[in-house]
Amino acid sequence: MEGLIMTAQLLLSLSILVVVHEWGHFFTARMFNIRVEKFYLFFDFLFPMANVMNFALFKKKKGDTEYGIGWFPLGGYVKIAGMVDESMDKEQMKLPPEPWEFRSKPAWQRLIVMLGGIIVNVIVGVLIFIGMTFFIGDKFILNEYVNNHGGVEAREIAQQLGIKTGDKIVKINGQSFDYFDDITKTDVMLSKNSTYTVLRDGQEIQIPIPANFIENFSKKEAMLNFVLPRRSPLIDQVLIDSIAGKVGLKQGDLIVEIQGKPITYYDELRTELKNLKGDTLSFKVKRGEEVLAFKEYFKGHTNIGFAIPFNIVPPEGERAIKYSFGQSIVLGPGRAFDVIGVQLKAFGKLFRRELSVKNSLSGPIGMAKMYGGVWDWERFWKMTGLLSMVLAFMNLLPIPALDGGYVMFLLYEMITGREPSEKFFENSIKIGMAILLLLMVFVFYNDIAKLFTGN
Repeated sequence: MEGLIMTAQLLLSLSILVVVHEWGHFFTARMFNIRVEKFYLFFDFLFPMANVMNFALFKKKKGDTEYGIGWFPLGGYVKIAGMVDESMDKEQMKLPPEPWEFRSKPAWQRLIVMLGGIIVNVIVGVLIFIGMTFFIGDKFILNEYVNNHGGVEAREIAQQLGIKTGDKIVKINGQSFDYFDDITKTDVMLSKNSTYTVLRDGQEIQIPIPANFIENFSKKEAMLNFVLPRRSPLIDQVLIDSIAGKVGLKQGDLIVEIQGKPITYYDELRTELKNLKGDTLSFKVKRGEEVLAFKEYFKGHTNIGFAIPFNIVPPEGERAIKYSFGQSIVLGPGRAFDVIGVQLKAFGKLFRRELSVKNSLSGPIGMAKMYGGVWDWERFWKMTGLLSMVLAFMNLLPIPALDGGYVMFLLYEMITGREPSEKFFENSIKIGMAILLLLMVFVFYNDIAKLFTGN
């Protein structure tokens, strides 16, 4: 069921973004009186083989344009008259140019048509980020609160980095910071020579962040395996068939002692249970002003059987910020374009071989996992806004068959006054499509390999 929800969210998100992207091309083409022969969500052929398995799930002709939904659920396209595109329709190109064809228009008009999809993706991404900022706002964990309440609980990934439970992270890249959430910002992990400064036993210690450290976070749940604020062993929910249920622990009870050792934090309880010797567990619980003592047979158990509160910190440890519409209009675009900045930094690290291509690229399976197994509209729109900006960036890459490849050829034509030869252009498109096909195969293989290896 979770897999179905993940897939449905990804398909809906991508469908929205593909439609608005192709509408950008459609709108700008019609603006210059260029005929658009097809407008399709998904492909009505086995991409990239334009003449294989040609059929649509739905199609309807209106005016000069055939609107449809293809059977191959990957992307979509508009077929613009007089232009070599994914359909590789070369027969039309052998005929004399018509005034309503793409090839008959001046280079600056063709350039706008090719940038239309990218521009609309950027606009949609910016609007989503503005909407998220206005309707949801921000909620941050205060770093000062974390440091005043025991510092961090260092989990496996943090321990590998050199962070220890009880450390207080006081600086990022030599600068003080207000919000605990800044520790895991993608921008921090992609920056060159990033460091954390921790306060440990009264001494400041610098911990360098390796260039490829972000690869540890390829899974959504990996963030929970890094650092968390230390939390009290306060009982919120009790499992009925457990030691906690048997002895009658209640919501609001606080574990204060385990095996004769006083404890303050939940991680101390986990450590004591993990290292328990013998078959008997003794612990004390504070209930109001009363302290209750228990001694139970523990062999075969790994926990007492309760959950702590869902909120990582209490309300006084958080800061919720609501923004006016005016503030959201200012903040939203910056947050949208931060996504592009992160992409540029990631590409820089890939080219410098500081990041592994295998660990950094995800296909549909990896992307679907990022939406989670529960339908969450807040996360859905956040992911859709992020993907809109990423698609705009990726489409602008100067690879033939992508919008950026056409833009590159048009800029060459505008600067030199000469069009690339038809043969050169056609071969470039074929090479570009071959690159995209190989990339598609790679990311699918990579996703499937990760499923089997658990990485």
